[in-house]
Amino acid sequence: MNFKKRYLALLLLLSQISFSQEGIAVYSDYLSDNYYLIHPSMAGAANCAKVRLTARQQWFGQDDAPALQTLSFNGRIGEQSGVGIILFNDKNGYHSQVGGKVTYAHHIMFSRGDYDLNQLSFGMSAGLVQSKLDESEFEGFDPIVVGGVYQKDSYFNVDFGASYNYLDFYAHFTVKNAIANIRREIYTDYESDNLRKYLFSAGYVFGDPDRLQWEPSFLFQYVDETKEKSIDINLKVYKDLDFGKLWGGLSYRRSFDGAQYLDGNSVSDQKLQYITPIVGLNYKNFMVAYTYSQLTGNVKFDNGGFHQITLGLNLFCKREKWDCNCPAVN
Repeated sequence: MNFKKRYLALLLLLSQISFSQEGIAVYSDYLSDNYYLIHPSMAGAANCAKVRLTARQQWFGQDDAPALQTLSFNGRIGEQSGVGIILFNDKNGYHSQVGGKVTYAHHIMFSRGDYDLNQLSFGMSAGLVQSKLDESEFEGFDPIVVGGVYQKDSYFNVDFGASYNYLDFYAHFTVKNAIANIRREIYTDYESDNLRKYLFSAGYVFGDPDRLQWEPSFLFQYVDETKEKSIDINLKVYKDLDFGKLWGGLSYRRSFDGAQYLDGNSVSDQKLQYITPIVGLNYKNFMVAYTYSQLTGNVKFDNGGFHQITLGLNLFCKREKWDCNCPAVN
């Protein structure tokens, strides 16, 4: 059992710590009408300015369990420009981060008029992140651990990307943490300054607006330093109601990398896998969504899952001018 715990710790290390210094980790909150959170080119892409507040809590009942809160705003300025801002607070045990990003996006319209959507967008976010490590309760003789101190360090970084929305189809490509940072030494003298990650996502919306609309999509992630790869396979469904829109879906995340653990007398492999159901409601200019992520596999840290609530408000809305199934834009 102790052997299992050691390899589980390695698996959790790969799935959590590898993302712990990149700013905002990529979870499933982008599916809550929140693509701007991971793709800067989506700032101001919609017909409304959007405010989104998210709160994520992992492993209820565990002390110092990971928790993340984000607050974002994005909207259009003029005909071709979009701006946005993101603030976040991320805590994981003795490690924590606070930071913010500001975004500018430029939207190029190829449409023949105000009927068919054909939009190419480019965006860039500049951010400042402060990492903290509380070693005030650390004891022992590990030379890496200073002990009895509260360490902190800050770094600047840039994300950039592009989006293409054509009628019912969309695609996004983003490079997160594109600029190499000055080497930080909050953990060790050999801490990597390469936090670069590549994201590519695409999807298509089809169906009858008077009945049901379906949105299959995927998100592929690649971490430059560790060569980790993962993919999300998603399916959302929308239903228009008299008072608003009800929607829900399911997301499946699978890592292409994993770890080994001792299962009886044999050694087994386990890859990181999440199943995430999601449900949301749009009422007038308000939106609320709930997601629940469950880790699958034989070896788990806890039987509980990861809970997330998203609250949204749409402001300064213009008429829905595009004749398409495009909920992220219309």
